[in-house]
Amino acid sequence: MTGGNSDFIPLASSAVTVFARHPRARRYVIRVQDDGRVRVTVPRWGSRREAMAFVERERPWIAKQLERLERQRLSEHDRPFSTPWADPDVARESRERARRELPERLLALAHEHGLAVRKVSVRNQKWRWGSCSRDGHICLNWRLVLMPDAARDYVLVHELMHLKRLDHSPTFWRLVARACPDYQAQRAFLRTQRLD
Repeated sequence: MTGGNSDFIPLASSAVTVFARHPRARRYVIRVQDDGRVRVTVPRWGSRREAMAFVERERPWIAKQLERLERQRLSEHDRPFSTPWADPDVARESRERARRELPERLLALAHEHGLAVRKVSVRNQKWRWGSCSRDGHICLNWRLVLMPDAARDYVLVHELMHLKRLDHSPTFWRLVARACPDYQAQRAFLRTQRLD
């Protein structure tokens, strides 16, 4: 970070961070641009170490801004995914499929990440896509079998990461980001889906 040059460093969330030194800047400033890049203005007296520490402290705020951009993109350009479970026949067949496919996929992902799942259940949850208990019991919403693969896998990874961290702290979200780099887009997509 010398002179007016910029450094490009990937965030765990797959966004790109641009560090740019500015001679008139009096403090570190973060801006999330419309293209999803994260621009960090570094004052003349600033250091690379302090700039990266600043980004780390502000990571939850950055994630929220990226999420907002993704929601905006979805509302402007994408049609919400349909909810075929309103059809009783589709729902019945899908529940059977979910009982076969979702536990198998969850356990494959658990193996990939070196995790052990005590128990898997597929349920008719009305308010959530999945849950994980303190004793390692993961419950999955059968409707996940009708979601795009990337959205389904995000939920499975989300619940698996709760085996490491049973909260929604910045540490937890960093675990999710490492395992599922596009999680913010999938999370935003799922918010457009009604479970009832």
